[in-house]
Amino acid sequence: MRQEVIDKLELLEGYIAVLKDLQQYSFEEIEKNYVLRGAVERYLQISLECMLDIGEIIISMEKIKRPQSYKEVFRTLGENGILPESFARKIEPAAGFRNILVHMYAKVEVDKLYENLQNGVKDMEVFIEYVARFLAEKKD
Repeated sequence: MRQEVIDKLELLEGYIAVLKDLQQYSFEEIEKNYVLRGAVERYLQISLECMLDIGEIIISMEKIKRPQSYKEVFRTLGENGILPESFARKIEPAAGFRNILVHMYAKVEVDKLYENLQNGVKDMEVFIEYVARFLAEKKD
């Protein structure tokens, strides 16, 4: 399972690289260009899903009680010391945004999409750092 987490972290890094490239576009460009907006939506969605997958794998590895919802994945990681609790609380709403991207794609508000593109990517990078640190400590 450890290798599965590492593989997912590498995937997430690739998605983040694409999102960073998409950050160059203005709100207006993303709002008007449906192909560009679709790319932002899709890469945010698969990045968030990847983070949730990583969380679920770690929860399974650690034999922690399985969360009932995606939002609870980050909370569970925080409560069990895998992520700092304050960071887990900060990124918890990302699971809700993932649900909007997946289930309510016609109602995705461009301002929220742009906000997540510009400000959420850094949190994804921090998530990778915390998970990598957890894996390194677990190895000992």
